[in-house]
Amino acid sequence: MVSIRGTHQQDAALDTQQWLATLNLKDTARLADACTLLSQEQRPAAREKVEILCELAMDSDTLLAALLLAPYRAGVIDAEAVSSRFGQAQVALLDAIIDMDAIRTLQQSASSASQVDKVRRMVLTMVNDVRAVVVRLAEAIVELRAVKDADEETRVLVAKTAANLYAPLANRLGIGQLKWELEDLSFRYLHPDTYKRIAKLLDERRIDRESYIDSFVSGLTQALHDEGVDAQVYGRPKHIYSIWKKMNHKHLAFDELFDVRAVRIIVPRLQDCYAALGVVHTQFHHIPKEFDDYVANPKPNGYRSIHTVVLGPAGKTVEIQIRTQAMHDEAELGVAAHWAYKEGGAGGKDAGLEGKVAWLRKILQWQEEMADAGDLVEDLKHQVVEDRVYVFTPKGDVVDLPSGATPLDFAYNIHSMVGHRCIGAKISGRIVPFTYQLQTGDQVEILTGKEPNPSRDWLNPHLGYVKSSRARAKIQHWFKQLDRDKNLQAGREMLERELARSELELNQAQAAVDKFNMGTLDDLLAAIGGGDIKLNQVVNFLNGHYFKHQPSDDEAVAELISQKSSASRSSGKSPFVVQGVGNLLTSIAGCCQPVPGDDIVGYITQGRGISVHRTDCDELVKLVRQHSERVVEVDWSNTPGQSFAVTLRIIAADRSGLLRDITSILANERVNVENMRSHTDHNANQATVEVQIALQKLDTLGKILSRLNQVADVFEAKRVTQK
Repeated sequence: MVSIRGTHQQDAALDTQQWLATLNLKDTARLADACTLLSQEQRPAAREKVEILCELAMDSDTLLAALLLAPYRAGVIDAEAVSSRFGQAQVALLDAIIDMDAIRTLQQSASSASQVDKVRRMVLTMVNDVRAVVVRLAEAIVELRAVKDADEETRVLVAKTAANLYAPLANRLGIGQLKWELEDLSFRYLHPDTYKRIAKLLDERRIDRESYIDSFVSGLTQALHDEGVDAQVYGRPKHIYSIWKKMNHKHLAFDELFDVRAVRIIVPRLQDCYAALGVVHTQFHHIPKEFDDYVANPKPNGYRSIHTVVLGPAGKTVEIQIRTQAMHDEAELGVAAHWAYKEGGAGGKDAGLEGKVAWLRKILQWQEEMADAGDLVEDLKHQVVEDRVYVFTPKGDVVDLPSGATPLDFAYNIHSMVGHRCIGAKISGRIVPFTYQLQTGDQVEILTGKEPNPSRDWLNPHLGYVKSSRARAKIQHWFKQLDRDKNLQAGREMLERELARSELELNQAQAAVDKFNMGTLDDLLAAIGGGDIKLNQVVNFLNGHYFKHQPSDDEAVAELISQKSSASRSSGKSPFVVQGVGNLLTSIAGCCQPVPGDDIVGYITQGRGISVHRTDCDELVKLVRQHSERVVEVDWSNTPGQSFAVTLRIIAADRSGLLRDITSILANERVNVENMRSHTDHNANQATVEVQIALQKLDTLGKILSRLNQVADVFEAKRVTQK
């Protein structure tokens, strides 16, 4: 359940000294001084943040930063004033907290250099001073509470950010005390009806459940005492989000949940955990499949505890968690526990902190190898939010990878040359294909050759060879180095030819070097030749740079189509939704045959409703030149089972069995063939096969084309439009 803290109950006029006295802090003079800088509007939120941080036992500098953050952001006090009044260390901490604002960038597709730089500084902040992360998480909780009475759009926006970014980050850093509240409040705003239904189910049974738990705790405490186990036993509240998540994940009704009744046992020493477990299993029958020993096998975020489910009196299930006090502090406070121990003078906690942020250091290390600076953002997003799989090396070391990772991802995670020389993989002694998706617990052995020999097919996203951006970046880097001279020459010829049409010299392309984040002109030319930078982007930039460029008719048409295009998803019964308009007659344009995933626009016809075209359709360009006012925005809807016709053309050497190989691939991909025709040019010994198939989404098309292009003797397989 969402916790209620003192801030919600305090009198708004509470004197600062009285408020500080309720926190039982030693150093209150600086905090009182910081409170004088707060405006009346800023004071409640700032105090609320401090109370949250006090529960996490954060140090006095962190509490001071929480109070100073609002006036520092607003410019009421600048860095020089903060330094002279509170110390230079306070300025560094405030700047680090502000750097954490870049986490919002992960909600977007951050590709610009400035956005990537913000994320990079945020990662460095998390590595160097985790206190900034904790303050930002506390601020996120305050924001969630503050929008309780706001309009629905505001609540949903704040809740999505908290659920997608802050709660997973709190989980990754092991701060359970904040994680649960972030999840519960977000769930309350995003799914209000479900939240209220589960809350009502909990409330209806609360009195009986509390009475049952009190009786259970009393009996278990006595049993532990009789066996000489010193333990603190108490019932613990269940969080509504965790109940819903378990119901959803295991497809259970509320009455079928094992852990609505939950008890926690806290013991002083590690060996007492197993002694307490022995007493529990002696007293009650346990459910074997619901037993987890996270002490022997901690979770990736460092969480340690023993979980078991037993049948208590009257045959009711009770979940029991057994842990030491140190494990409990780590589970509730995560990285924040480091500061509590540090202030208490205890050593040995630095290693725990290092373990919590080691994954961030990995990202910074990987950034040096990334082919695209924007990959830093994607990789951090995946590391924080995405599910992970945990596999073992032959020596028993644990490697964590993104969900869906393959043996090649594992190989490149170990070392670049292991990936480059990979010729096969074994899972628990059994040979598996490169496209095998690793499962948690797999033991992976990589088979290597003497010489590096990566394949360009590994970069094809439709073939599923690699999942992680790190592996893809290393493969791209290999081919870039291998082909640099060839790409440099090709890029030079391509750019010279295009610039000649604008009467520009090659040396004038130097103006584009900084624009495309290249070190030298040769780097730019190699990137053009390698296809990393599109030639027309460079030419358009240079034309705009050296000439006062007036858009041509073709450019104006392209700009209009771009503004009206959309590949987003909406809901509705029609395969399309016309922006701002109700149900209208729509049809797929036969000239380009768009399928879900294509960027599309609509064109209002005479008597046939709206014709939906791909944005790259030549016929559409002609129509827009004549009647630009007829272009409308169109979105794909989420109509299940809707199929779309696509025509493929395969050009290959004429041979026996060609049609069999083509139809086998289509059958394996489970697509319906609606029409097929072939033509053979005996003089050229060349066959052309056109196949019309029915598809539901664009992803499948890319995979089919990739497979067809790998068929023996096939020169080209591509999607074509009808004439």
